Amino acid sequence: MYNPSSVHADDFIDHGEILETLDEAARESRNPVRVGQILEKARLYKGLSHREAAILMDCDDPDLEERIYALAREIKHRFYGNRIVLFAPLYLSNYCINGCVYCPYHAKNRTIPRKKLSQEEIEQEVRALIRMGHKRLAVESGEDPRNNPLEYILDSIHTIYSVNEGGNSIRRVNVNIAATDVESYRKLKAAGIGTYILFQETYNKEQYRQLHPTGPKSDYDWHTEAMDRAQEGGCDDVGIGVLFGLSNYRYELAGLLMHVEHLEARFGVGPHTISVPRICPADDISVDDFQDALPDHIFRKLVAVLRVAVPYTGMIVSTRESARMRKLLLDCGVSQISGGSRTSVGGYTTEERHNETSQFDVSDTRSLEEVVEWLLDQNHIPSFCTACYREGRTGDRFMSLCKSGNISLCCTPNALMTLKEYLMDYASPQTREKGERLIARSLSDIPREQTRRITQERLEAIEHGARDFRF
Repeated sequence: MYNPSSVHADDFIDHGEILETLDEAARESRNPVRVGQILEKARLYKGLSHREAAILMDCDDPDLEERIYALAREIKHRFYGNRIVLFAPLYLSNYCINGCVYCPYHAKNRTIPRKKLSQEEIEQEVRALIRMGHKRLAVESGEDPRNNPLEYILDSIHTIYSVNEGGNSIRRVNVNIAATDVESYRKLKAAGIGTYILFQETYNKEQYRQLHPTGPKSDYDWHTEAMDRAQEGGCDDVGIGVLFGLSNYRYELAGLLMHVEHLEARFGVGPHTISVPRICPADDISVDDFQDALPDHIFRKLVAVLRVAVPYTGMIVSTRESARMRKLLLDCGVSQISGGSRTSVGGYTTEERHNETSQFDVSDTRSLEEVVEWLLDQNHIPSFCTACYREGRTGDRFMSLCKSGNISLCCTPNALMTLKEYLMDYASPQTREKGERLIARSLSDIPREQTRRITQERLEAIEHGARDFRF
């Protein structure tokens, strides 16, 4: 029996419920009246159930599909405006004892060189990232209690926050590491992490066991229940996702949204972010080996349906996707992207964009400035904002502002101020000119006169050397 408030994985990710959901979707998706009702409900900006989203995903009527895309754009703009948050991954170590068949870091891979950054090397990587203009990082590490113990991760977080390069620093460290216990999550929270991120990879339990034959990650229940322990440990901003292409995408969509419903039911707050990575080529990994790999048109629709179903949650797409695909996904509701990314250990202090320690091949190889200019050309505000995290607007405090539509009172001014910082400190004259024009246009989008006036004053102060204002 499906029970979203249960703490047991098999209760809130119920296999029988997912199969019933898919059967219902196959029937009801052919009923234009039912699909229209779901779209009208979605227009209330309160989200959809996993069953309703599954029906939209199965609908293949071209006119109704266009309504889904249009609504996804509308919802993204209502909650996030034209802001796009930028970040970069930082790979600390590729030592791993798991046997994940889709990841080149798996323990049996003897061709990939193993590497772990020292604290001095982490400092140099961070300096390189700050010189690009980054303010927000996502720490990545393989699971290896001997080489990558929690103490190493905690020391690394401390090192990252301690680096000052030319008066600038990293302001938010998100962490994507293996499932752990409640006490460890308390330590991560005390270290000042932003979002704790963990991808389920697949919600299909049988598929999960086949894809994770060895190592601690092979424990489906321990992995699936990790976000409950993270919340219990005080990590109230959590990020979830699946690796699309490992199993049937319809099954994954239902499972992902059931996980969202579980977090809402048990903790009163859903995930801060949902990531949408797709299986892609890597060392000793071929996409041809995965029969459920997604074509572009299905992937695009999947992102749009997720945005309609979970309107308040940030959606992330990485440099796994090409520039062309990322542009399409921005129009479907994505609100965060990486820029200038290296997916190898030590990749920011080497000349090569890719080396033998990469976790996956980067499709969008543009520099951060190229990505910033590209966003400006599309009338998006490139945002380096970390204010909510540092002002304590996390968990239910952030979500209450977001769901009410009031988050823009903070986000738009903060986005403009952090963009101004980037333009002053890092941008070429051409990018700066484009950015200044966008800032001037965007000031009018701030709804309150007093906030607009204060933002203008702070923008002028930034031009004269001030930094780190925040609403």
